[in-house]
Amino acid sequence: MTTITAPRTAGPAPFADTFTMLRRNLLHAKRYPSMTFSIVIMPVVLLLIFNFVFGGALEAGTGGGEYIDYLTPGMLLLLPAYLTASIAVSVNTDTTKGIVNRFRTMAISHSSVLTGHVLGSMIQAVLGLAAMVGTAFLIGFRPDANPLEWLAAIGLIAMIVFALGWLSVAFGLLAPNPEGASNLPFPIIMLPFLGSGLVPTDTMPMGLRQFAEYQPFTPFTETMRGLLMGSEIGASGVISVGWCAVIALGGFLWSKSLFRKQSR
Repeated sequence: MTTITAPRTAGPAPFADTFTMLRRNLLHAKRYPSMTFSIVIMPVVLLLIFNFVFGGALEAGTGGGEYIDYLTPGMLLLLPAYLTASIAVSVNTDTTKGIVNRFRTMAISHSSVLTGHVLGSMIQAVLGLAAMVGTAFLIGFRPDANPLEWLAAIGLIAMIVFALGWLSVAFGLLAPNPEGASNLPFPIIMLPFLGSGLVPTDTMPMGLRQFAEYQPFTPFTETMRGLLMGSEIGASGVISVGWCAVIALGGFLWSKSLFRKQSR
């Protein structure tokens, strides 16, 4: 007797599914360019404001040299911080509009739905980085970095975007609506201003100084400044990688837990 076997249904393909979700998010960004535009333009505007409006007053506390050279490495880290709100809102919009529920019924890798948002934000970061560096050069930024140090600086920003991206995904899943999702990352957006990005931490009052020295954006900034301007990095590089690993792992596990709970 001949046995007829039903054809097997192909299971999820994580890499292909992630690429599909990445392409979907890029198409959304293309159709709604206002969010990407604000992410790219706002850090550039703040760079110009702090350099030309506050630079004269703040330059004295930076130990000499051109303030734009001190300011730019820290201001580049505004890009990862500002992207957190965009990712959180995008994830929450998909969740509240029911798109994610449709994806759950399909034979795709569920983690790809979230990973697509994180990878899409990294591409947006490249656009923002190009705009900020170009503007900084136009107004006098003169780094000492060689090509390898530039690659290391770009790699650090990519790690920070990736780490904060997963934390932002969790914010988007946690918030009840897009408005709430846009507000949850606000403390992260403020962190670059409360570190060594604008002035050295030893010029701050004691309580603020202690906070600034132990929050992640200070070692991020000191590592960027060392790579681009040749200042001492010390332990900041290792601490920065450690912070990225902890934030990325924590955000990933938190996101997966929230995503799993919402599917029940």
